[in-house]
This record gives sequence, C-alpha cells and structure tokens, in this order.
Amino acid sequence: MTTYGSFPGTRPRRLRTTPVMRRMVAETRLHPADFILPAFVREGVDEPVPIGAMPGVVQHTRDSLKKAAAEAVAAGVSGIMLFGVPEESKKDAAGTAGTDPDGILQVALRDVRAEVGDDLLVMSDLCLDEFTDHGHCGVLDAEGRVDNDATLERYAEMAQVQADAGAHVVGPSGMMDGQIGVIRDALDQIGREDVAILAYTAKYASAFYGPFREAVGSSLRGDRKTYQQDAANVRESMRELALDLEEGADMVMVKPAGPYLDIVARVADAVDVPVVAYQISGEYAMIEAAAEKGWIDRERAILEALTGIKRAGARTILTYWATEVAQKLGR
Repeated sequence: MTTYGSFPGTRPRRLRTTPVMRRMVAETRLHPADFILPAFVREGVDEPVPIGAMPGVVQHTRDSLKKAAAEAVAAGVSGIMLFGVPEESKKDAAGTAGTDPDGILQVALRDVRAEVGDDLLVMSDLCLDEFTDHGHCGVLDAEGRVDNDATLERYAEMAQVQADAGAHVVGPSGMMDGQIGVIRDALDQIGREDVAILAYTAKYASAFYGPFREAVGSSLRGDRKTYQQDAANVRESMRELALDLEEGADMVMVKPAGPYLDIVARVADAVDVPVVAYQISGEYAMIEAAAEKGWIDRERAILEALTGIKRAGARTILTYWATEVAQKLGR
C-alpha cells in the first residue's frame, strides 16, 4: 500500500535484489564454448604486427598464431577462424595465392592443426579478397564486375586445398550465388564429406567492416554492394537462408552481429541448424575506443554486447575478445 493506493502484489524487483539472485534467474548465459576467435596470419613478418584500428589485435606470425591457438584451447574456446595476409607481391587478379597449397593460409592451417589437433575447431575463411590485387571477393569479368560463376570455380578449388591443409570447417564469405552447393560438391568429390560448411548466409554491406580492411591489408577498389546484402532488407536474408540450407550448409551466419540482432533472431527462429553471428571489427573498435576515452566500462560493455548477441539467438559468436572473455568466464 502506498499513499496513492495499492497495486498488484507481484514485485519483479524481488528477483534483482542480489548478485546471486540475478545470476540464478539469468535467462541467457555466456560460456567459453560459445566463442570462435578470428585470427590473422601475415606472410613474411618476424614479429606480430599491431592493427592500429583494432587495439589488442595483431597480424600474427606463424609462431604467434600457434601460441594464440593454444591459448584459445586452454580457455575453452571452440574454434579459430583463420584469415591469411599474403605478401603484396603475391596478389593477382585471380587470387592464386589463395589456392596455392603453400600459400600463407594453407601453411597456417597446417601449423594450427599440428599445434592443437582436434582440440580446437580449425576454420578457414574461404574467400579471395585477401589474395586479389583488386580486393574483391571473386574474379572480375572484362567490364570489371565480379563474375559469379567464374568465382565459384575458384571457390571449389580453394575449398579443396583448405580441406587438404587441415580445415575442420570452411567459411565461404563471398556471397556468391550457389557457393554452398558448389563447395559441398567439391569437398565430396575429394572424399572430404567430414569437412563442415559455415555459410555466411546474411552478410551485409556494412560500414562496420572498416578496421578489417587494415587487418587483411585489403586492396579493395570500389565497394561490394553488388554481392553483399543491402542493410534495408530482411526477406532477402530469409531467401538466402533457404538457399544455403537447400545447398547443404551445416551452420549459418549473420554478419555483422550487433546492428543486425533482428536478423539473428529471425534466422534462429527459422532453422534447426546452429546459428553463428560475427561481432565484426567495427563493433570491436567502437567499444575499445570508447573505453580508452573513459566513456564506458570496457568489461561490462563487452559482456553486455556478447550477451545481447546470444540472447537474440546466436549459438556461437565470432569475436576478437573470444579468448579474453573465455578466460574470465572460466575463473
């Protein structure tokens, strides 16, 4: 009873009274196994190279990458997604370094598998953008447009060399029509039915990729709006989802994560395969920059952002904080 009358006896605040109470009734929990660590390995460097736009993230040497993989295993992280950064002189119009068995990404895959075996899911970015001199995710036609079907031929070869190098999972991120079916067929043709495909199902043409361009030494000319999705669209994502599942995707991804939580939720409600979300470079950089300025509490902001992604329906999250957060959760 208050001076202004009574109200129903239910008081939701009773379940918020203490940290233990709040922990007990929490509906969403983060766990180290929820995370995949994206990692960059750079050819021809003797020391890790800091990425200016992503404080705390580096382009690894082969040795430092193995150490990072071992740390991820110790923290309970589920996987590591590898991105190769070749020497500039090895880039060409077809991205041939991406399918060279001795290219930096394939070498790194073998290194990490030798280091961690099956204790960590070793995943590989299956895309040409790091390896092309024009920076696009596929090969170009005579008019400078990305040639979808010619690119699929390159993706098929790339999938096979990545599987041979030890990838447990390949992640086709180029958003080419038909890519999942072609890659599944290419893997099956060499007897690698065991290699899973993580489909970048809803990959939006986002402003939040900015720091990633530095991370992979991108040579991009123009933009990727003719193959990545428009931020305004939802039904298009669901169409892509249906196609990827029909073609044989084992897991599906939404990228970016934070600005597209509605898409994460829609996808999670629609499927019975694992849903993955990628908390991308710009999401990471914004929190780090604001924390460095003293504008937000860094640790609370990181955990809140990751909890929101999981609450929306993601089973697994790619995040550059994977090992750090897993270590804290495991205490």
